Amino acid sequence: MAEENKGILKTAVVAIIGRPSAGKSTFLNTACQEPVSIVSAIPQTTRNAIKGIVNTSFGQLIFIDTPGYHDSEKKLNLRLKDITESQLDDIDCVLYIIDSTRQTGKEEDLTAQLLKNLQQKTVVAINKADSHLSKPIPVRQFIKETLPEIPKDRIFEISAEKDTGINEVLRALYDIAPEGEPLYDEELYTDQDLTFRVCEVIRGEAINRLQDEIPHSVYVEVADIEHRNEGKKLWIRAFLCVERESQKGIVIGKGASKIKEIRLAAIKKLSEIYIQKIDLDLQVKIDKNWRQKDYTLKKLISDN
Repeated sequence: MAEENKGILKTAVVAIIGRPSAGKSTFLNTACQEPVSIVSAIPQTTRNAIKGIVNTSFGQLIFIDTPGYHDSEKKLNLRLKDITESQLDDIDCVLYIIDSTRQTGKEEDLTAQLLKNLQQKTVVAINKADSHLSKPIPVRQFIKETLPEIPKDRIFEISAEKDTGINEVLRALYDIAPEGEPLYDEELYTDQDLTFRVCEVIRGEAINRLQDEIPHSVYVEVADIEHRNEGKKLWIRAFLCVERESQKGIVIGKGASKIKEIRLAAIKKLSEIYIQKIDLDLQVKIDKNWRQKDYTLKKLISDN
Protein backbone atom coordinates (compact mmCIF):
# COMPACT_ATOMS: atom_id res chain seq x y z
CA MET A 1 0.00 0.00 0.00
CA ALA A 2 2.71 2.45 1.00
CA GLU A 3 4.62 2.02 -2.30
CA GLU A 4 1.81 3.64 -4.30
CA ASN A 5 1.60 6.75 -2.11
CA LYS A 6 2.52 9.89 -4.07
CA GLY A 7 2.93 12.05 -0.97
CA ILE A 8 -0.63 13.40 -0.87
CA LEU A 9 -2.09 12.84 2.57
CA LYS A 10 -5.76 12.14 3.07
CA THR A 11 -7.82 12.40 6.23
CA ALA A 12 -11.37 11.19 6.68
CA VAL A 13 -13.89 10.62 9.43
CA VAL A 14 -15.52 7.25 8.67
CA ALA A 15 -18.75 6.06 10.28
CA ILE A 16 -19.01 2.28 10.61
CA ILE A 17 -22.64 1.25 10.11
CA GLY A 18 -24.25 -2.15 10.41
CA ARG A 19 -26.70 -4.36 12.26
CA PRO A 20 -25.87 -5.73 15.73
CA SER A 21 -23.13 -8.40 15.64
CA ALA A 22 -22.20 -7.66 12.02
CA GLY A 23 -18.55 -7.36 13.05
CA LYS A 24 -18.13 -3.57 13.32
CA SER A 25 -16.11 -3.63 16.54
CA THR A 26 -14.00 -6.55 15.34
CA PHE A 27 -13.19 -4.63 12.15
CA LEU A 28 -12.23 -1.55 14.15
CA ASN A 29 -9.93 -3.48 16.48
CA THR A 30 -8.32 -5.33 13.57
CA ALA A 31 -7.81 -2.18 11.53
CA CYS A 32 -6.34 -0.31 14.50
CA GLN A 33 -4.44 -3.41 15.69
CA GLU A 34 -5.49 -2.46 19.21
CA PRO A 35 -8.46 -3.33 21.49
CA VAL A 36 -10.45 -0.15 20.90
CA SER A 37 -14.02 -1.47 21.11
CA ILE A 38 -15.76 -4.29 23.01
CA VAL A 39 -16.12 -7.49 20.99
CA SER A 40 -18.78 -9.95 22.11
CA ALA A 41 -21.12 -12.55 20.66
CA ILE A 42 -23.88 -10.73 22.54
CA PRO A 43 -25.63 -8.20 20.26
CA GLN A 44 -25.62 -4.47 20.99
CA THR A 45 -22.65 -4.25 23.30
CA THR A 46 -21.46 -0.99 21.73
CA ARG A 47 -23.35 1.84 23.42
CA ASN A 48 -21.37 4.88 22.30
CA ALA A 49 -19.80 6.31 19.18
CA ILE A 50 -16.28 4.98 19.75
CA LYS A 51 -13.35 6.34 17.78
CA GLY A 52 -10.48 4.27 16.45
CA ILE A 53 -7.66 5.88 14.46
CA VAL A 54 -5.74 4.24 11.62
CA ASN A 55 -2.53 5.90 10.44
CA THR A 56 -0.72 4.83 7.26
CA SER A 57 1.49 6.50 4.68
CA PHE A 58 -1.72 7.48 2.85
CA GLY A 59 -2.99 9.53 5.77
CA GLN A 60 -5.41 9.10 8.64
CA LEU A 61 -8.79 7.41 8.91
CA ILE A 62 -10.80 8.22 12.03
CA PHE A 63 -13.34 5.42 12.40
CA ILE A 64 -16.47 5.84 14.50
CA ASP A 65 -17.84 2.51 15.69
CA THR A 66 -21.59 3.04 16.10
CA PRO A 67 -24.14 0.95 18.02
CA GLY A 68 -25.73 -1.78 15.92
CA TYR A 69 -28.78 -0.40 14.12
CA HIS A 70 -31.68 -2.23 15.69
CA ASP A 71 -35.46 -1.92 15.22
CA SER A 72 -36.84 -1.56 18.75
CA GLU A 73 -39.00 0.89 20.70
CA LYS A 74 -37.27 0.33 24.05
CA LYS A 75 -35.86 3.54 25.50
CA LEU A 76 -32.25 2.29 25.52
CA ASN A 77 -32.46 1.04 21.94
CA LEU A 78 -34.05 4.28 20.73
CA ARG A 79 -31.16 6.17 22.28
CA LEU A 80 -28.68 3.88 20.52
CA LYS A 81 -30.45 4.42 17.19
CA ASP A 82 -30.20 8.18 17.70
CA ILE A 83 -26.46 7.86 18.30
CA THR A 84 -25.99 5.91 15.06
CA GLU A 85 -28.09 8.29 12.98
CA SER A 86 -26.36 11.38 14.38
CA GLN A 87 -22.95 10.11 13.24
CA LEU A 88 -23.99 10.36 9.59
CA ASP A 89 -24.37 14.14 9.66
CA ASP A 90 -20.74 15.27 9.39
CA ILE A 91 -18.70 12.39 8.07
CA ASP A 92 -16.47 12.01 5.02
CA CYS A 93 -17.03 8.31 4.35
CA VAL A 94 -19.18 5.39 5.46
CA LEU A 95 -18.14 1.78 5.94
CA TYR A 96 -21.23 -0.42 5.74
CA ILE A 97 -20.56 -3.85 7.24
CA ILE A 98 -22.94 -6.71 6.46
CA ASP A 99 -22.86 -10.14 8.07
CA SER A 100 -22.85 -12.60 5.16
CA THR A 101 -23.95 -15.50 7.38
CA ARG A 102 -27.36 -13.95 8.14
CA GLN A 103 -30.30 -13.38 5.85
CA THR A 104 -31.09 -9.84 4.88
CA GLY A 105 -34.49 -8.72 6.02
CA LYS A 106 -36.36 -5.79 7.49
CA GLU A 107 -33.57 -4.79 9.87
CA GLU A 108 -30.92 -4.88 7.14
CA ASP A 109 -33.21 -2.91 4.86
CA LEU A 110 -33.69 -0.25 7.56
CA THR A 111 -29.92 -0.02 7.96
CA ALA A 112 -29.38 0.33 4.23
CA GLN A 113 -32.01 3.07 4.04
CA LEU A 114 -29.78 5.21 6.26
CA LEU A 115 -27.25 5.29 3.42
CA LYS A 116 -29.56 6.13 0.49
CA ASN A 117 -28.13 9.64 0.20
CA LEU A 118 -24.57 8.64 1.07
CA GLN A 119 -23.84 6.07 -1.61
CA GLN A 120 -21.13 8.14 -3.29
CA LYS A 121 -19.01 7.98 -0.16
CA THR A 122 -19.85 4.46 1.03
CA VAL A 123 -17.66 1.36 1.01
CA VAL A 124 -19.29 -2.02 1.71
CA ALA A 125 -17.59 -4.87 3.57
CA ILE A 126 -19.34 -8.25 3.39
CA ASN A 127 -18.02 -9.76 6.60
CA LYS A 128 -17.46 -13.34 7.79
CA ALA A 129 -16.75 -14.44 4.21
CA ASP A 130 -14.52 -17.19 5.63
CA SER A 131 -17.48 -18.91 7.32
CA HIS A 132 -19.05 -22.00 5.77
CA LEU A 133 -22.38 -20.25 6.41
CA SER A 134 -21.41 -17.25 4.31
CA LYS A 135 -23.75 -16.35 1.44
CA PRO A 136 -22.14 -13.36 -0.30
CA ILE A 137 -24.12 -13.63 -3.55
CA PRO A 138 -27.53 -12.84 -1.94
CA VAL A 139 -25.85 -9.99 -0.04
CA ARG A 140 -24.44 -8.55 -3.26
CA GLN A 141 -27.89 -8.78 -4.83
CA PHE A 142 -29.35 -6.96 -1.82
CA ILE A 143 -26.77 -4.17 -2.19
CA LYS A 144 -27.45 -3.92 -5.93
CA GLU A 145 -31.18 -3.52 -5.32
CA THR A 146 -31.13 -1.23 -2.29
CA LEU A 147 -27.95 0.81 -2.90
CA PRO A 148 -27.48 0.66 -6.68
CA GLU A 149 -25.16 3.69 -6.87
CA ILE A 150 -22.36 1.98 -4.94
CA PRO A 151 -19.91 0.71 -7.58
CA LYS A 152 -18.82 -2.94 -7.57
CA ASP A 153 -15.19 -2.01 -6.93
CA ARG A 154 -16.21 -0.60 -3.54
CA ILE A 155 -17.79 -3.86 -2.35
CA PHE A 156 -15.44 -6.32 -0.62
CA GLU A 157 -15.67 -9.73 0.97
CA ILE A 158 -13.70 -9.77 4.21
CA SER A 159 -13.07 -11.55 7.47
CA ALA A 160 -12.60 -8.91 10.17
CA GLU A 161 -11.67 -11.59 12.69
CA LYS A 162 -8.96 -13.15 10.52
CA ASP A 163 -7.72 -9.86 9.04
CA THR A 164 -8.64 -10.82 5.49
CA GLY A 165 -9.48 -8.06 3.03
CA ILE A 166 -8.98 -5.27 5.57
CA ASN A 167 -6.23 -3.50 3.60
CA GLU A 168 -8.40 -3.47 0.47
CA VAL A 169 -11.21 -1.81 2.42
CA LEU A 170 -8.82 0.78 3.87
CA ARG A 171 -7.45 1.57 0.42
CA ALA A 172 -10.97 2.05 -0.98
CA LEU A 173 -11.74 4.47 1.85
CA TYR A 174 -8.53 6.40 1.18
CA ASP A 175 -9.49 6.61 -2.50
CA ILE A 176 -12.67 8.55 -1.69
CA ALA A 177 -11.29 10.43 1.34
CA PRO A 178 -10.59 14.16 0.97
CA GLU A 179 -7.06 15.53 1.08
CA GLY A 180 -6.04 16.92 4.43
CA GLU A 181 -3.58 16.84 7.29
CA PRO A 182 -4.11 14.38 10.18
CA LEU A 183 -6.48 15.48 12.92
CA TYR A 184 -4.78 13.39 15.61
CA ASP A 185 -1.20 12.61 16.55
CA GLU A 186 0.06 9.63 14.58
CA GLU A 187 0.83 7.73 17.79
CA LEU A 188 -2.83 7.69 18.85
CA TYR A 189 -5.20 4.85 18.00
CA THR A 190 -8.19 6.17 20.00
CA ASP A 191 -9.28 9.40 21.70
CA GLN A 192 -10.93 7.63 24.65
CA ASP A 193 -9.99 8.97 28.06
CA LEU A 194 -8.81 6.78 30.93
CA THR A 195 -12.15 6.57 32.76
CA PHE A 196 -14.08 5.59 29.62
CA ARG A 197 -11.58 2.90 28.67
CA VAL A 198 -11.61 1.42 32.15
CA CYS A 199 -15.42 1.30 32.07
CA GLU A 200 -15.47 -0.38 28.68
CA VAL A 201 -12.83 -2.97 29.58
CA ILE A 202 -14.64 -3.97 32.77
CA ARG A 203 -18.02 -4.05 31.01
CA GLY A 204 -16.58 -6.12 28.17
CA GLU A 205 -15.14 -8.72 30.53
CA ALA A 206 -18.44 -8.79 32.46
CA ILE A 207 -20.82 -9.26 29.54
CA ASN A 208 -18.70 -12.04 28.06
CA ARG A 209 -19.06 -13.95 31.33
CA LEU A 210 -22.76 -13.40 31.95
CA GLN A 211 -25.80 -14.95 30.27
CA ASP A 212 -29.35 -14.26 29.16
CA GLU A 213 -30.54 -10.70 29.78
CA ILE A 214 -27.90 -9.85 32.40
CA PRO A 215 -25.28 -8.38 29.99
CA HIS A 216 -27.76 -5.77 28.75
CA SER A 217 -28.62 -4.87 32.35
CA VAL A 218 -25.04 -4.01 33.32
CA TYR A 219 -23.17 -0.74 33.21
CA VAL A 220 -19.92 0.29 34.90
CA GLU A 221 -19.37 3.27 37.15
CA VAL A 222 -15.81 4.30 38.00
CA ALA A 223 -15.89 5.91 41.44
CA ASP A 224 -12.20 6.75 41.75
CA ILE A 225 -8.88 6.46 39.94
CA GLU A 226 -5.63 7.27 41.70
CA HIS A 227 -2.07 7.29 40.43
CA ARG A 228 0.01 5.73 43.22
CA ASN A 229 3.64 4.78 43.82
CA GLU A 230 4.93 7.78 41.88
CA GLY A 231 2.71 6.92 38.92
CA LYS A 232 3.73 3.27 38.77
CA LYS A 233 0.31 2.00 39.90
CA LEU A 234 -3.26 2.74 38.81
CA TRP A 235 -5.66 2.17 41.69
CA ILE A 236 -9.27 1.93 40.51
CA ARG A 237 -12.52 1.59 42.41
CA ALA A 238 -15.45 0.67 40.17
CA PHE A 239 -18.97 -0.69 40.39
CA LEU A 240 -20.82 -3.10 38.14
CA CYS A 241 -24.33 -1.67 38.24
CA VAL A 242 -27.40 -3.85 37.66
CA GLU A 243 -31.15 -3.24 37.73
CA ARG A 244 -32.39 -5.77 40.31
CA GLU A 245 -31.36 -7.56 43.49
CA SER A 246 -31.59 -10.96 41.78
CA GLN A 247 -29.10 -9.81 39.14
CA LYS A 248 -26.66 -8.66 41.80
CA GLY A 249 -26.40 -12.19 43.18
CA ILE A 250 -25.77 -13.61 39.70
CA VAL A 251 -23.00 -11.10 38.96
CA ILE A 252 -21.31 -11.75 42.31
CA GLY A 253 -21.63 -15.53 41.95
CA LYS A 254 -21.32 -18.30 44.50
CA GLY A 255 -18.63 -17.43 46.99
CA ALA A 256 -17.96 -14.23 44.97
CA SER A 257 -16.51 -16.43 42.19
CA LYS A 258 -18.04 -14.56 39.24
CA ILE A 259 -17.07 -11.05 40.33
CA LYS A 260 -13.54 -12.31 41.07
CA GLU A 261 -13.33 -13.83 37.57
CA ILE A 262 -14.47 -10.56 35.99
CA ARG A 263 -12.07 -8.54 38.13
CA LEU A 264 -9.03 -10.63 37.26
CA ALA A 265 -9.89 -10.64 33.55
CA ALA A 266 -10.29 -6.85 33.58
CA ILE A 267 -6.95 -6.40 35.35
CA LYS A 268 -5.28 -8.57 32.72
CA LYS A 269 -6.82 -6.61 29.82
CA LEU A 270 -6.03 -3.22 31.39
CA SER A 271 -2.45 -4.36 31.98
CA GLU A 272 -2.14 -4.97 28.23
CA ILE A 273 -3.20 -1.37 27.55
CA TYR A 274 -1.43 0.58 30.31
CA ILE A 275 2.16 0.27 31.52
CA GLN A 276 1.23 0.91 35.17
CA LYS A 277 0.43 -1.91 37.57
CA ILE A 278 -3.36 -2.20 37.89
CA ASP A 279 -5.10 -2.50 41.26
CA LEU A 280 -8.87 -2.88 40.82
CA ASP A 281 -11.47 -2.78 43.58
CA LEU A 282 -14.63 -4.04 41.85
CA GLN A 283 -18.02 -4.27 43.54
CA VAL A 284 -21.66 -4.67 42.48
CA LYS A 285 -24.53 -2.31 43.24
CA ILE A 286 -28.15 -1.80 42.15
CA ASP A 287 -29.44 1.10 40.08
CA LYS A 288 -33.08 0.08 39.85
CA ASN A 289 -34.51 0.14 36.29
CA TRP A 290 -31.66 2.31 35.03
CA ARG A 291 -32.49 1.58 31.38
CA GLN A 292 -35.68 3.59 31.82
CA LYS A 293 -33.98 6.62 33.37
CA ASP A 294 -33.22 9.49 31.01
CA TYR A 295 -30.56 10.87 33.35
CA THR A 296 -28.61 7.61 33.47
CA LEU A 297 -28.91 6.98 29.74
CA LYS A 298 -27.67 10.49 28.97
CA LYS A 299 -24.73 9.99 31.32
CA LEU A 300 -23.77 6.62 29.85
CA ILE A 301 -24.49 7.07 26.15
CA SER A 302 -23.10 9.95 24.16
CA ASP A 303 -22.28 10.66 20.51
CA ASN A 304 -19.02 12.45 21.25
